[in-house]
Amino acid sequence: MEPITTITSRTLVLPRSDVDTDQIIPARFLRTTTREGLGLQLFSDWRYLPDGSPNPEFELNKPQAQGCKVLVAGDNFGCGSSREHAPWALTDHGIRVVISTSFADIFRSNSLKNGLVPVVVDAATLQWLLANPGIEVTLDLATSSLRLPGGRSVQFPIEPFSRYCLMQGVDQLGYLLSKNAEISAYEQRRAAR
Repeated sequence: MEPITTITSRTLVLPRSDVDTDQIIPARFLRTTTREGLGLQLFSDWRYLPDGSPNPEFELNKPQAQGCKVLVAGDNFGCGSSREHAPWALTDHGIRVVISTSFADIFRSNSLKNGLVPVVVDAATLQWLLANPGIEVTLDLATSSLRLPGGRSVQFPIEPFSRYCLMQGVDQLGYLLSKNAEISAYEQRRAAR
C-alpha cells in the first residue's frame, strides 16, 4: 500500500445517493482474490452500454474524469454487502479519496484497511462540491482536513490508528509485522520468568 500524507486532485462528481457495493463492483466480478484489473469493472453496469462500449453519459467516462483521485458522491456511499472488492476497484482505478456525508460502516472500514480515504463532510459542503465538479482539493491526513479552493478548510473524522496506517502505507497485518522484534523480545522475557 502506498503511504498517503497529502493528495491534491481535481474532483470527479457522482451525484447519486445510496450507491451500493454491487453498483461499485457487480457481484459477477468477485471471482478474484487480487485487486489488479478490478478498476476496469468499476461501476460496470453504469459505465458500459449493453454492447460493452463505454457509456459516454456516465461521469467516469467523460474526458474531465481522467486522472481524478478524488470522488465526490451522494449520501450513504458504499451501502449493501461487505465486499472488500469495492475499495479495491476504486483504488485500482486510481481513486484514493471518496467524499460523502456518510458511508456504510463496513465499506468505511474496508476502505481504511485498503488505502482508500473516506472523508465525511457536512451536507452544505457536499452540496457545494457536487455543484462544482472538477475543482482542485487537497486532502491532508496529518491535520485530518480537506482544503477547498479559496483557502477554506474542512475537518473530517478519522480514527488515529487508521490515519497512522494510511500515512505509513501499511495495513493492520503490516503494522503487526513491524512490531515483530518487540513481540519476540516480550515473548522471550515472559518465557524466562
